[in-house]
Amino acid sequence: MDMPNGENASDARALPDEGAFPDDGDAAVADPTFPGLLGQTVDLAAVRHNIAAIKKASGSPRLMAVVKADAYSQGAPEVACAALNGGADQLGVATLQESLDLRESLELRGTSATILAWLWHTDEALELEAAVASGIHVGVPSEEHLAAVIAAGRRANVQPRVTAIADTGLNRSGISVVNGAFARVAPKFAEAHLRGEINCTGVFSHLACADEPGNPANDMQAERFREAMGMLADAGVAKQLNHLSNSPASLTRPDLSFDMVRPGLSVYGLEPVAGRTHGLRPVMRWEARIPVIKDVPAGEAISYGRTWTTDRDTRTAIIPCGYADGMPRSASGKFEVSINGVRYPQVGRVCMDQFVVDLGPDAPVRPGDVAVIVGTREGEPTADELAAAAGTINYEILTAPRGRTRRRHVGGVD
Repeated sequence: MDMPNGENASDARALPDEGAFPDDGDAAVADPTFPGLLGQTVDLAAVRHNIAAIKKASGSPRLMAVVKADAYSQGAPEVACAALNGGADQLGVATLQESLDLRESLELRGTSATILAWLWHTDEALELEAAVASGIHVGVPSEEHLAAVIAAGRRANVQPRVTAIADTGLNRSGISVVNGAFARVAPKFAEAHLRGEINCTGVFSHLACADEPGNPANDMQAERFREAMGMLADAGVAKQLNHLSNSPASLTRPDLSFDMVRPGLSVYGLEPVAGRTHGLRPVMRWEARIPVIKDVPAGEAISYGRTWTTDRDTRTAIIPCGYADGMPRSASGKFEVSINGVRYPQVGRVCMDQFVVDLGPDAPVRPGDVAVIVGTREGEPTADELAAAAGTINYEILTAPRGRTRRRHVGGVD
């Protein structure tokens, strides 16, 4: 695939060499490439590395990279191109509008890819017609959705490419296998397929407990998935591309890879199974430049509610990242940042625009130094640590940066 050379960035300033994050270890020299007050750096070389690692672990020849929700808040067009260059075969998003936006962005970059969208309402007639007309593959979770996509294909004078969604035990979206619904609807998919009203590419489902590789629910869902595949085949859909495995299953259950795997979180370098490592590289770095440092006497309280009080004369740093920017308020007083390679505790309540860090009385930290909120290097705070402090999961931290966070991409493109 031909791609333009150069960096994808949110501003026009020069960026580091491919694969390298800027070195903020020298406090005396401000990093001229740091994107403003609050910055998110996304390493596209890490995306490519992770795609290769997932393919190797899964043993699957095909991989769909999930880039929904603006690629987990990392920039869908840039991550999509990096994933494709790293060996991804298809792209997955949730909504029709996401698929249309991504299709347009890829075309502007001179490339194309198979894109699957699976979360939509039957009333989205205009978006659905536009999606099928532009070649978007559409996930179909009900008989009503099947009728809607057939009608959209007629209006657009195209044959929509659809994938049946089987509910195999997550009991969320999809046509239930266990209650007999899939057995009833499978012949309708086949009839429309054989009449040329749709091109049914196969079936996909989603695992409920894949982050517990030995959970018996995984095998139960896989068996139901095989039943759904067989129902489609018996009804007349012979050639299928079926996929079940998400990130944890892709990495730990190669026996469930079927025709393609569909990872999300692991594309971004975070481990989906606690205690396991698979050679992934974190994609996101979240940092803020310190605008203010002040001396605070012993006995003074910090931030709203005065929930934390200094026990000695100390110095504090203001970090310009608050809950409006994605920092969880629930993590207040329970996490650390890294400044010049040293960890410092956050104290008091996280505010809308900022939080406070206790530096101690003698820390060699100055205004303009960079505080690492979520890092990529050994010893720096991780998304898992911040998630634990906030009482949530690493997925939520990955998708957190927003508001005034300025995003840039490094690691080049092929």
